[in-house]
Amino acid sequence: MIFSWFRQRRRRKILAQPFPPEWVACIDKNVAHYHYLSAEEQARLLDEIQVFVAEKNWEGCGGLVLTDEMKVTVAAQACLMTLGLEGEPFRHLLSVLIYPAGYAVPEERWHQGWSVKGESARLGESWYRGPVILSWAEIEDDSKHPGYGNNLIWHEFAHQLDMLDRATNGTPPLATRQERRRWHEVMTSEFQQLRRDAAHGRATLLDTYGAENEAEFFAVATECFFDVPVDLKEQHPRLYEILSSYFRQDPAARILAHEGS
Repeated sequence: MIFSWFRQRRRRKILAQPFPPEWVACIDKNVAHYHYLSAEEQARLLDEIQVFVAEKNWEGCGGLVLTDEMKVTVAAQACLMTLGLEGEPFRHLLSVLIYPAGYAVPEERWHQGWSVKGESARLGESWYRGPVILSWAEIEDDSKHPGYGNNLIWHEFAHQLDMLDRATNGTPPLATRQERRRWHEVMTSEFQQLRRDAAHGRATLLDTYGAENEAEFFAVATECFFDVPVDLKEQHPRLYEILSSYFRQDPAARILAHEGS
């Protein structure tokens, strides 16, 4: 209880500070979906961004000097995901690490009883109760070219949501047995279809990297849900519906309403 009191007190101090206008400029530039939000949603998102930036530990890696634009861009897209969710979905995330571009990590594989050491190229990672690691070059590219169903921030932060129940299996915590049953039915069907499409080399809206496993499928589907929601709703209506129910958001409706106004 006392920790909660201190946390709320600290957040009141954070939110008592005016939101920097240069941060709004970063959001306008790098978060296309911000413009489709209602005024109330935008105000709530700005509050969430301010708290996220202040409470997380930010580290530049590989010689990168962090800027406010980097922090705000990551925070804005991460917090956009959770606008409709209750509680504090990213409460266990303490650190965000950003590299200037892709990076390599040591890797050890076993082949016929022999240890083979090498490196694995990465654009991002997400660890349970650990950091989210991101490539700024990839984030910049995603921000400059939205609408292709690719977004590194949404991908890696989807893994954070997935891991809230301590299992990385493509199923975030769901409230009822009925929701879990429906989720399993729809996501399994869509995952298997993507695996068939990938095996036959068929072009898909969903990145075929999602065919790797259920966790990657949820992350890839989340990218499409926020980046190309109208296309996802048209081509994968059941998948869109189940994600809309989970995130408690309807980004396709926002875009269509904005275009019709």
